Amino acid sequence: MKKILGSLVLLFSTITVSAQTLSNRKVQLVILFDTSNSMDGLIDQAKSKIWSIVNEVSNLKYQGATPTLEIAMYDYGNSGINSKYWIRQQLNFSKDLDLVSEKLFGLRTNGGEEYCGAVIKQSIQDLSWSSDKGDLKLIYIAGNEPFDQGPVSYKDVCQEAQNRGILINTIYCGIYEQGVREHWKDGATCSSGAYFNINSNEKVVFINTPYDEEINIKNNQLNKTYLWYGSQGSVKKEQQLREDDNSTNQGASVAVERSIAKSKANYKNANYDLVDAVQADSTIILKMKEEELPDEFKGKTDEEKKLMLNKKQEEREKIQREIGELAKKREEFIKDERAKNKDLSEKDDFGTAVTKNLKENATKKGFE
Repeated sequence: MKKILGSLVLLFSTITVSAQTLSNRKVQLVILFDTSNSMDGLIDQAKSKIWSIVNEVSNLKYQGATPTLEIAMYDYGNSGINSKYWIRQQLNFSKDLDLVSEKLFGLRTNGGEEYCGAVIKQSIQDLSWSSDKGDLKLIYIAGNEPFDQGPVSYKDVCQEAQNRGILINTIYCGIYEQGVREHWKDGATCSSGAYFNINSNEKVVFINTPYDEEINIKNNQLNKTYLWYGSQGSVKKEQQLREDDNSTNQGASVAVERSIAKSKANYKNANYDLVDAVQADSTIILKMKEEELPDEFKGKTDEEKKLMLNKKQEEREKIQREIGELAKKREEFIKDERAKNKDLSEKDDFGTAVTKNLKENATKKGFE
């Protein structure tokens, strides 16, 4: 029996290894959204730019590998939140990017009291922050009420964040000088973070490119390489397609950014997709019951399963490479269009504030 098991382990250990590798180095990103009545524009900007932010992280490298992205999310200032200080954790640190998208697209606004110090403090205390000084730990808080409201002193919270190597970055939805007067700048600089202001009611403007349609077609092909398994596999398949639709509803360019994100190392579904699962643990298929396997694998021999897995992995990597190549051409096209027309220059919005700041801080931490 041991000899048979050893042979099977050897068989599945020879499955093709993905060329995309994740580093143990982390980027921990926490977003705190004011979801009071006036913040619909902010939420809409975030929906339009979430995949650009993900791609910014996935474009980073640390010693040749992509850093692991973990995202957490809170909303605050919403009278519909039935908790102390109207604060709600939408998502603990997660690598599940479809879940991040689902939570973001599920945000709704309502009137309430906005207590910035309290929500920052809760996010620092609740979450499993890395203790590694080499990891990048960032909080982005966005809103438009005075930063010093509420019973929790933001200055005390800033000190706690600084002691733990967490940078608090503030995004004021309004005029720059007013944000300074209302302590949003001080709320950032006291932890060595950065202060930004945006017009949250400004619609995000995208530049359409000749490569967009082809990238989104390849995304549909990419979806067909997933081998959903287990009791939740079909649920995750539906979630993947639903978040594709959510991005498409924000605009073709948003769908393109999501497609590009799905071609990169941080988009993984190892708990539900057999291709990703075997990449993480080549022996996992040996531990599965027949009913847990994808329908395509039921009744197949071990050799047939190995061949099918390798084929799906090769198909996926080919499509991911093709999307990556198109993404480079798309980026060059956008760059050229902006150089030719100053009216197409990228305007400050929630996404640009986060991506610019993220890249700057990543460079300071030794990411390339």
